[in-house]
Amino acid sequence: MSKADVYNEIKELNLTYLMLAQQMIRADREIAQYRLGIGADVAEVIDRLTPGQVLKMAGSNMALCRFRFDDKLLLGLLSSHEREAGASHTHAAILASAQAVEAIA
Repeated sequence: MSKADVYNEIKELNLTYLMLAQQMIRADREIAQYRLGIGADVAEVIDRLTPGQVLKMAGSNMALCRFRFDDKLLLGLLSSHEREAGASHTHAAILASAQAVEAIA
């Protein structure tokens, strides 16, 4: 994969993420904040972005979203292929909800 391909994939990821985030925030702010792992201040900024601002932000050469979790236990629960995957996902959601949300510093 060339550098240009990576840049284009990041741009597409950013655009998709921002559009989905806006849609989720506008439908149900509290649930969106929980699922996206963002605070009220970040949700407000994303909600108020114009289409032009979304496109400009999406054009960044760095990914705007990131994994909310970085511990092995949570990753293991989410990637579990056990019979009781539903229980694993519930446990993962509980662990994720205990983590701090992102805020604008």
